[in-house]
Amino acid sequence: QVQLVESGGGLVQPGGSLRLSCAASGSIFSIYAMGWYRQAPGKQRELVAAITSGGSTIYADSVKGRFTISRDNAKNTVYLQMNSLKPEDTAVYYCNAAGLLEGGDGMDYWGKGTLVTVSS
Repeated sequence: QVQLVESGGGLVQPGGSLRLSCAASGSIFSIYAMGWYRQAPGKQRELVAAITSGGSTIYADSVKGRFTISRDNAKNTVYLQMNSLKPEDTAVYYCNAAGLLEGGDGMDYWGKGTLVTVSS
C-alpha cells in the first residue's frame, strides 16, 4: 500500500557530507512524522532524527549540530543532510513514515535502507 524509497547513501571520507532522501508513495492520507533511523553492524537500530508535519524536529545527541532533517509535505519526502561525517556514523540508514492511510487505518512503514560508509 505504501512504499518508501531511500536514496543518497554511499562512501564518504571523514569530514565529508551526504544528503539522504526518502520519498513515500501509495495510498497515503496524511503523514504525521517522518524519520531516519540507523543500524550499525552488531548494534540496535537507533533514532537519528525525526520531523513532524508541522516542522518540529528531534535529533539524537550524537548528530546534533551536524545533521539536519527537513521535509517536503507536498511530495511526502524527507531529507537528511549529514555534514562533518565521522566513521561512527557508518550504518544502514532507514526511513520511517507514520500517519494515516486513505482508508483511515494507521500506517507505520519502513524503507529498505541505504548504506552510509564513512572511511578514508
